[in-house]
Amino acid sequence: MAYAHQIHESQPQGMDSTIILDPSLLRAAQRIYRTYCMLHPRNSKRPDGIAIHRKSYRGQLIFRNNPVLLPGECFVPTKQLEVEI
Repeated sequence: MAYAHQIHESQPQGMDSTIILDPSLLRAAQRIYRTYCMLHPRNSKRPDGIAIHRKSYRGQLIFRNNPVLLPGECFVPTKQLEVEI
């Protein structure tokens, strides 16, 4: 138990770093996010972001704080998706 507790404490809390992404990758993620918002306008649960593949631009909505990404994927937080370009 102590070991797991030590690992949890060593992880940075409340990271608010903005990662600069490829503009076409960001547009693809925004398109996925807008499609979700249009299809589910009354859904109160908003995703935390999108995991999107860097080459194929296929994305998956993420509803958890610490997503597990596959090789070649990056995470685009909702804060970056809602910003107008």
